[in-house]
Amino acid sequence: MFKRIRNDIKAVFERDPAAKNIIEIMMCYPGLHALWMHRIAHWLYKRREFTAARLISQITKFFTSIEIHPGAEIKEGLFIDHGSGVVIGETAQIGRNCLIYQGVVLGGTSLEKKKRHPTLMDNVVVGAGAIVLGPVVINSNARIGAGAVVISDVPAGATAVGVPAKIGLGFTGRDIQALEHGKLPDPVADAVRYVINEQDKLEERLEKIETMEGVKAHIDKVMEEKKKEILKEFAPCLQKFIEGSGI
Repeated sequence: MFKRIRNDIKAVFERDPAAKNIIEIMMCYPGLHALWMHRIAHWLYKRREFTAARLISQITKFFTSIEIHPGAEIKEGLFIDHGSGVVIGETAQIGRNCLIYQGVVLGGTSLEKKKRHPTLMDNVVVGAGAIVLGPVVINSNARIGAGAVVISDVPAGATAVGVPAKIGLGFTGRDIQALEHGKLPDPVADAVRYVINEQDKLEERLEKIETMEGVKAHIDKVMEEKKKEILKEFAPCLQKFIEGSGI
């Protein structure tokens, strides 16, 4: 038991640069309190003491604003940072060394008594306000961006962002280790950059054909100006996108 407590405190030190000392962590981190109380509730739940288990989880929710159903299975190393508004459902499963921020919901999508909540494998990070619904699997080392809504499986090492969540490019391992959440990829921007890049290629080919045929095409100045505006917004990352996607 004491070994697990030490590991919990160690996880806080590793993931929160604001943590100063052990006493502060033990007294002032609601995510840690919620995790410790959940272990008691889960122990009772496995022994079919359902009412007592739920009572503990509700008392914990009152004091921490974190609701973890007693049936949820959580392995060592979970750190719930800040934690307010976090909801973890009954059949949710969380692997080792995961990181969850405030407002995250691991919710269910069925009224049937079966596996209906998400599974987070090891070393998963779920950003603030993200919602993961149904019995989906977030594979090891994956990242869920802030505010994302995940309704399908996420591959190992991938980053999912948006509503509904899509897999994005451009988030490096170094960014993950430094928790550079502001550098999360934007799949919509990636799509726009891809379309513009392909359009440029087509225009170049068409211009060559017109030159060969001695045809002078009329240039739509309005569209050219609009294109420049779009490029001004997305062009700085265009080369990085092209290299990352193998175009």
